[in-house]
Amino acid sequence: MLYLFDANVLITASNTYYAIDQVPEFWTWLQYQAEMGLIKIPREIMEEVLAGAKSQDPLLAWLKDPANKKALLFEECVDGDLVNDVTVKGYGNDLTDTQIEEVGRDPFLIAYGRAGRDRCVVTSEVSAPSKKKQNRRIPDVCKDFGVKCCTPFQVNRELGFKTGWKV
Repeated sequence: MLYLFDANVLITASNTYYAIDQVPEFWTWLQYQAEMGLIKIPREIMEEVLAGAKSQDPLLAWLKDPANKKALLFEECVDGDLVNDVTVKGYGNDLTDTQIEEVGRDPFLIAYGRAGRDRCVVTSEVSAPSKKKQNRRIPDVCKDFGVKCCTPFQVNRELGFKTGWKV
């Protein structure tokens, strides 16, 4: 299974429960899983994370490290027709420019998930089926297209993440 990470997975982990300076084991494990080809971040999502980072952000420094970036970056090119299809059928065919901006890069992530077998989109977003247009959540759009979707904690469990506290 290839796990394709949404930006919020890294941002939330870094800012909350897996702070880089407090749980470095997670970040080492993440790089290892990426090197093994199990976890990747599409280029469009990587750009989103890097563009939104604050100066002095440990996540920004970690992602800019050449070894981490090389391991995590998904080098596949997205199918523009799939991105368009996800946008139109998943979010709406009459979105305004402002609404399209609000949707962001999510259609790219879902399109990558649709593009191959044994792929799973990983997001911290929670399903909210009543949301419409630009407010739709990734799990709901994935469900519409038959794309596997899971939470970061499901990936951690499936790939066996554990910390080793040392005295």
